[in-house]
Amino acid sequence: MNELDPAVMSVLRTVADDPVAYVAQWKAESGRLAIASFPMNFPAEIVHAAGALPVIVQDDPTPITEGRSLLAEFYCGYTRSVADQAALGRLDVFDAFVVADHCVQLLGAVDVIRWARPDKPLHFAQFTSAMDDPWTKSRVTGRIEECAREVEAALGVSVTPEALAASIRTFNENRRRLRELYDRRRSGRARITASDMQTLVKSSMVMDVREHTALLDRLLAQLDPSAEPPGDLVRLHLSGHFCHGPRPELLDLIEESGALVVDDDLYTGFRYISTDVPESGDPLTALSDWYLERNRAAPCPTRVSAEIDWDTYLIDSIERSRSDGVVVLMAKFCEPHMLYYPELRKALDAHDIPLLLLETEHEGVPAETVRTRMETFVERIRRRPAAVSL
Repeated sequence: MNELDPAVMSVLRTVADDPVAYVAQWKAESGRLAIASFPMNFPAEIVHAAGALPVIVQDDPTPITEGRSLLAEFYCGYTRSVADQAALGRLDVFDAFVVADHCVQLLGAVDVIRWARPDKPLHFAQFTSAMDDPWTKSRVTGRIEECAREVEAALGVSVTPEALAASIRTFNENRRRLRELYDRRRSGRARITASDMQTLVKSSMVMDVREHTALLDRLLAQLDPSAEPPGDLVRLHLSGHFCHGPRPELLDLIEESGALVVDDDLYTGFRYISTDVPESGDPLTALSDWYLERNRAAPCPTRVSAEIDWDTYLIDSIERSRSDGVVVLMAKFCEPHMLYYPELRKALDAHDIPLLLLETEHEGVPAETVRTRMETFVERIRRRPAAVSL
């Protein structure tokens, strides 16, 4: 079975593990600026077209210190980590911040950035969450145009339609490479662990996009498209975690239990790369189309649509990937996920799809508890054919 090139993965893992160090090195070598954004829907193409480095701020696994006095303990781990990083100066490498989408908790983290670094430009633009209203598209287009103007003002440049169209093509190429790796994993023709897949996607949120695509090309060139999948492991789908990546050690524990993760809808996963931006027409309009289409390609419970829902999408994804069960990873205090979960569980139960809920925290989860629950879950799935035959 195919394995990923360890030399390439080492480079990508270094970036994913220490994004700030990569950004600082990139700025020193290029002489250009870097702009930070946050999950979930900021169009990074705008920053790239302006000549700067777009970076999505990542969760820092180090213990939260200063952040404990700045946000309440019932804020999710990601937002408390962002507040902690801002207070400690770890985000000073960024020259501006853009908040194009948010939950209420992220607003608190952004307020900490305003307080800690008042000299840094910070633009807030809330994209509408109601996807079906007559005014949705025009409102989203207006917000994206505002984002473009704010980026231009922060960097002192003008973003031409030609430059933005070129950036759209460049990011689409990167997304296509990552989706090809997803296809290889779903089919079983490549052994890509859940933690390695997260490294691939997370590094794409930080690195210069062309540099990242070149490394993906090296990985793909070394994979044998005719490799056969193993047949002795339980196939699982990972679901949830809308803003930040689960700890790699947790992902490793899941697969050490005798399971093979073949698909996901994680933010630091397929959700992030699910949708390309149209490459024809006005590029700003194309970015608003991308925002709307993204909720069709990978529905999010933070968006409201009468015709699209996350549970139907998840069930269809499970069938396409031939997954035997679902592990739901829920970040503690993630209100949108907590509110939607009962409906999701009811839908999965109705389709007789095995489900295990694992709640995650910034401070980590007890490894042996997770291991025991996962081994029990996998064993329960393995016993299902015998139970059905009785």
